[in-house]
Amino acid sequence: MIKETTVEGPSVPEALDAALEQMGVQQDAVEYEVLEGGSKGIFGSTKPAKVKVWLKAGFVPPNEEVDDLEEDEPVEDAPANRAGYDVVSPADLSDEELDTIADEAVSVINSILRPLGIESEIEEYEGDEGEIIMDIVGDDLGILIGRHGKTLDALQVVVSAITNRRIERRFPVVVDVSGYRHRRRLKLEEIARRAADRVARQGRPVELRPMTSFERKVVHMVLRNDRRITTASQGEEPFRQVVVHPK
Repeated sequence: MIKETTVEGPSVPEALDAALEQMGVQQDAVEYEVLEGGSKGIFGSTKPAKVKVWLKAGFVPPNEEVDDLEEDEPVEDAPANRAGYDVVSPADLSDEELDTIADEAVSVINSILRPLGIESEIEEYEGDEGEIIMDIVGDDLGILIGRHGKTLDALQVVVSAITNRRIERRFPVVVDVSGYRHRRRLKLEEIARRAADRVARQGRPVELRPMTSFERKVVHMVLRNDRRITTASQGEEPFRQVVVHPK
């Protein structure tokens, strides 16, 4: 298995996709560093974008899995990433430093949207775990979400990578579009709780539909403290799913 590669592409998302295909892994298994963003922004640039991609510390290939839940949860508590950026907690930063990070993220998002001719505003607010959420709001922004949120996921990767590079530290910045992630999270939490109730009532496992890594993590987290059931992931991408088991 390839553990590290540097790839060029027409845009950062396309370069990332090419790197993932080379390595044979999903996005949640790797870290990224954007070396070149392209001459006209991230999408549709005339100068190739270049990214450096490497496996996360502790990544276990699917045929060597030892813990399904751990695979579904990104490694966020490592002391530093491969690019040499310290992982910073929101509680460790002043308001001025948080404002600086938010300003950098806004600048990155605007550099992506401006060449596309997309008019929008960016609303900033703090998430439940102290992360900065950048919600892009405006008319006809479905193109930024894409089918099942895949375009938004790619935008998230790009914005996080470039922002972290600019501030030279690793900080949780979440990109949303018109509250899509928030609404999706609420729906997933509802689905998870209903599945847990059904398992507790019937005493039989329930398999949820295939989900992305982000969606599976939401399910695992919302049911983590439910003493009636346990959760585990099974299968391989793109058909990997959460199974809720009775205790």
